[in-house]
Amino acid sequence: MTIRRLPPETVNRIAAGEVVERPSSAVKELVENALDAGARAILVQAEGGGLNRLLIADDGKGMTAEELPLAVERHATSKLEPDDAGDVDLLRIATLGFRGEALPSIGSVARLTIASRARGHDAAHQVTVEAGDQRAVAPSAFPGPHGARVEVRDLFYATPARLKFMKSERAEAMAITEEVRRQAMAHEGVAFTLEIDGRAVLRLPAEHPGPQGRLARLAALLGRDFEANALLIDQERDGVRLTGYAGLPTYSRGNAAHQFLFVNGRPVKDRLLQGALRGAYADFLARDRHPAAVLFLDLDPLYVDVNVHPAKAEVRFRDPSGVRGLIVGGLRHALHAAGHRASTTVADNVLAGFTAHAGAPPNLAYTPPPSAQGYSGWQGWSAPATTHVLPGLNERSARVEPGFEPPTHDSRLTTHDPIDHPLGAARAQLHGTYIVAQTRDGLVVVDQHAAHERLVYERMKTQMAEGQVTRQALLAPEVVELDPAEAERVAAAADQLAELGLILEPFGSGAVLVRETPALLGDTDVQGLIRDIADDLTEHGAALSLKERLAAICGTMACHGSVRAGRVLSAPEMNALLRQMEATPHSGQCNHGRPTYVELKLADLERLFGRR
Repeated sequence: MTIRRLPPETVNRIAAGEVVERPSSAVKELVENALDAGARAILVQAEGGGLNRLLIADDGKGMTAEELPLAVERHATSKLEPDDAGDVDLLRIATLGFRGEALPSIGSVARLTIASRARGHDAAHQVTVEAGDQRAVAPSAFPGPHGARVEVRDLFYATPARLKFMKSERAEAMAITEEVRRQAMAHEGVAFTLEIDGRAVLRLPAEHPGPQGRLARLAALLGRDFEANALLIDQERDGVRLTGYAGLPTYSRGNAAHQFLFVNGRPVKDRLLQGALRGAYADFLARDRHPAAVLFLDLDPLYVDVNVHPAKAEVRFRDPSGVRGLIVGGLRHALHAAGHRASTTVADNVLAGFTAHAGAPPNLAYTPPPSAQGYSGWQGWSAPATTHVLPGLNERSARVEPGFEPPTHDSRLTTHDPIDHPLGAARAQLHGTYIVAQTRDGLVVVDQHAAHERLVYERMKTQMAEGQVTRQALLAPEVVELDPAEAERVAAAADQLAELGLILEPFGSGAVLVRETPALLGDTDVQGLIRDIADDLTEHGAALSLKERLAAICGTMACHGSVRAGRVLSAPEMNALLRQMEATPHSGQCNHGRPTYVELKLADLERLFGRR
């Protein structure tokens, strides 16, 4: 078999298969080029799912007539500069693009036209490439003072086999929309416009750079509910800064579609970051619920490698454990600062469940009290002979503390009204399960069992943090056989696992020896535990299984040690529970992320009764 040098056109088409997988990939590369060029406004147009036509127009610095032929030449770029010795440093990449592959790759499989006017130049020029065939640079009309307009027609027409693997036009259009949304999240100071088949899908004005502008941009993309329930994240450690917004646990989602991660302004999909996000919420959400979060990591390019994937969708950190610790710590700090706060969508869901009734409910007869019956002007309803009292109608369903008043104090001291507390003053208990409290501007309904379960759980976690986890020695140390790589990862995490009460050591190649386990786990399945930990270390770089098992045990113990539903509480007991909730972090949700209380404002009640 003879070794042959492939023609440049074939080389470019092979590269296009890696860099431009679908229309949204082309949009990503072209939008990143516009951002690197300093654009402040970017227009994206797509027709036929992006396969028929794509247009990306920007107001960046533009290109001269001499630069246009180089722009469509493979591995030619303005984003990497050689040093005095002629060497290019690939460890300090500060731009989104740097490979110089996108434009020639697109030009090798489509009809590509680039028109541009450089800043400070009067004339505009264009270059055209069709299936790798480059035309001469020619003068061109251009609508703006400077910038570039990149038009892609008939994407993949030069590689018909690739067209067979494209999804429907609607699916490709949705992928383009998602890509533009991600880029817009990372660059709130840039205006974005997206038009699909002539219809405006996104019109995002430029926002002021900073947290408020970023939150306004996220609200426009993710909805006002995210804005109302987002916690500000801003932490820094060892030169790595974590910013962004994360949703309250009660604002969780059924999948991870509302998790967006960025590294130095670059959208990425990274298992380490996703695992850290999961670990930060492990105490607050069930495994089938996912937090909503938009997180931005900024660090020296020297400490992150972005040159590990042709599409630049993955990164590698020099200190992955430090980055993970920063994410987990930053998120937990924000969740702790949120205190007992629950998401606003809880009240919205409650209000949506109310149904307004006009007139008397059907088949219910009203019998006036004796004083009313004796009144000569009474014209009440008469009960039909066949009317029966509904089951449970005469049973006690609510208990109000008679004559309950706040404790009196010395007249020289200021009396504090309990309704001024965030969760108000307890007024009633419904069905032996729900506490109704009055606040200054509304009411609060508390699930007494869920709330107290959270309080007990938080106390148990504090005790675990303050002291060493109690361990129990196995009567006979247990050998767990694993894949050699898995065994090495588990053994390397022995110190971390020891802090959680699990004592193990290497046992030859492909096995570990377990000597002690956490006492909280009781008679546990050691084999299954170690294998779960090995899976977590492989996928997320952290032993989440043991932490989650300890958390589950704590949650179970807290459940059994908390106030049960159906227990009648006195007014002081109810108010004491409310005060403890106000002083305890995370008390707004139970151990599974469900709300422990619902707050309705007076305005909400007035809307229910048509007063507003």
